[in-house]
Amino acid sequence: MDLVISDASTLIHLAKINRLALLKEFFECLTIPPAVWREVVEQGKDRSGVIEVKQAHQAGWIAIITPADRALLKLLQRDLDDGESEVIALAIELEAKLLLLDESDARRIADLYGLSKTGIIGLLIRAKQAGYIDSLKPELDKLLHQGGFWIEKKLYNRALNAVGESATDGD
Repeated sequence: MDLVISDASTLIHLAKINRLALLKEFFECLTIPPAVWREVVEQGKDRSGVIEVKQAHQAGWIAIITPADRALLKLLQRDLDDGESEVIALAIELEAKLLLLDESDARRIADLYGLSKTGIIGLLIRAKQAGYIDSLKPELDKLLHQGGFWIEKKLYNRALNAVGESATDGD
């Protein structure tokens, strides 16, 4: 089984637009480190994702694994928050196939280690291509307006173009 590790942002924002189940469609099991669990579930209070991630963990398709390399973790924490540091440390230790990361600094550091990554927009493009969603534009708009997720206009348009849609589709 290929190891896929997620940061908190991906879980929270997919839950905000009611698309967390896409992760189950794409990946047999998703791994998160303890810092991501704490951020999403324990510190989440009434925020989107708390119930969904708890249920996914109870159902067995989200696993929690603690990174062992404390020195690497400490190094990563100089530039990243705890969740992103644990995601990258765990990915290096366990040779993860894919990381789900949205934060630019975390993505840059993942690149330095040669780690494969995608973010929420990449997941939504994949969902459109696989037929799990009918149109990308409404999902990106929900992400922007309901999810509070910032998307640069150029990236927004590039994502739509990747699936044969335009910014004016559905308006």
